Amino acid sequence: MKITIIYDNESTRDDLIADWGFASLVEAHGERILFDTGANGDILLENMKALGIDPHSIDRVVISHAHWDHTGGLAVFLKENKNVTLYIPSSCNIPSDVAREVIVVQGPLKITEGIFSTGELRGVEQALVVATERGPAVIAGCSHPGIGAILTAASAHGTVYALIGGLHGSTEFALMEQLGVICATHCTEFKGEIASHCPETWTEGGVGAVINL
Repeated sequence: MKITIIYDNESTRDDLIADWGFASLVEAHGERILFDTGANGDILLENMKALGIDPHSIDRVVISHAHWDHTGGLAVFLKENKNVTLYIPSSCNIPSDVAREVIVVQGPLKITEGIFSTGELRGVEQALVVATERGPAVIAGCSHPGIGAILTAASAHGTVYALIGGLHGSTEFALMEQLGVICATHCTEFKGEIASHCPETWTEGGVGAVINL
């Protein structure tokens, strides 16, 4: 499994654009999934180009929640590649004809073999769960439902190994300490504290960061 951060508040390289929002490419089980689209479609596509990611290579797009900094790039992306299956939580008001297929997610969902949605948690956000040899990896947008709720939902597929994405103002450090990999991005308020609680498992994010699991 490979995760490439395409959109984030910070960048790992001078030729990549940092901006408020989140998007990542998840490559696993023969699938290429765009998870969230950041705030600005032009920035999203520029970063994809710099990272050598062809928009037409994307099979599926998963939107974590309806906030602009996760959906803002969607329309521009779909102008490049409408031939995708789009997964949106039920609280996300996106027309059903914008992509090849639009699936509205409420409860837990199997997207394809080894890849799942937690379902829309607490009426606001879904997270992506990907099976790996070490246990499930979770990709989150902002973790509005809380890390505890997300990890509990993901644990239906085994003991969670990795958590990547925005963690907002979470102080659930004890849960983070149990993980094998943690990469806090985007809206995470307490990055320094998380890094100090998880010195052996902390992984830096930023546009261009690549995580192999």
